[in-house]
Amino acid sequence: MPEGARGRSRDGEAESGGAPTGDARDEPDDARRTEYGRTWTYESIVGAIPGLDVPDGVALAVQFALFEGLVLALAAVYGLWEAVPAATAAVVVATAGSALMLDLGRRLRRASLPETYTHVVFGSSVETVLGVVAYVTLCTYLLAGDPRATPTLLGELLGTPLPAPAVFLALLVCWDVCYRIGVGWWAAVTAFWRSLAFELDAETRGVVRAADYRVAAFGTLQLVLVPFLDATPLLALAVVGHVVAVLVVVGAARMRS
Repeated sequence: MPEGARGRSRDGEAESGGAPTGDARDEPDDARRTEYGRTWTYESIVGAIPGLDVPDGVALAVQFALFEGLVLALAAVYGLWEAVPAATAAVVVATAGSALMLDLGRRLRRASLPETYTHVVFGSSVETVLGVVAYVTLCTYLLAGDPRATPTLLGELLGTPLPAPAVFLALLVCWDVCYRIGVGWWAAVTAFWRSLAFELDAETRGVVRAADYRVAAFGTLQLVLVPFLDATPLLALAVVGHVVAVLVVVGAARMRS
């Protein structure tokens, strides 16, 4: 096997590389991208849609345009223009999270990484579990976190009575953001585990270094949400604490690598 095609665990046991071998290396990346067990849940769902095959840039542009278009349309219908900056910030974070997932997926699948690592990253779907936990926690806070707060965060942004279409879109965008936060967390945690468990060759270390920096950059980008949470200090503190924790974990992984 060529040099770099195997990772080696730190206890000396060889691990087979995550990169495809044989004829699979000659397949275009898009042909491998939706191989189940080697994709994020998001990629698997999109890849399962028959006939859907668009470049990443187009998919990201459509995602942003669709959500931002709905934000502006509902703002015009219900007079919610004051909520547009916060909604746009959330749409930007969600779109950047999609870009991170596509970029990380492509980088890590192309690298000669241990199969154990790539399976844990992509095949476990833990990022979805983390996203669900973050989303349920957020919804719990919005509904019952501070019953004395008048108005609530949704009421402050969307007015009262709450317009149902605007609430639906707000919760959908919040899920999008929470799921991407789960991805960022799982990428950071598995990066730290990778730094403890495996010895990688120089070329592969360069690939995972670039991936880790992108995870840190995405975490930092989420701070754009904080200015819109001034009425909910606990939620603002949670976002800042989450970002700091991601940076610490990624930094620890980089120090170990």
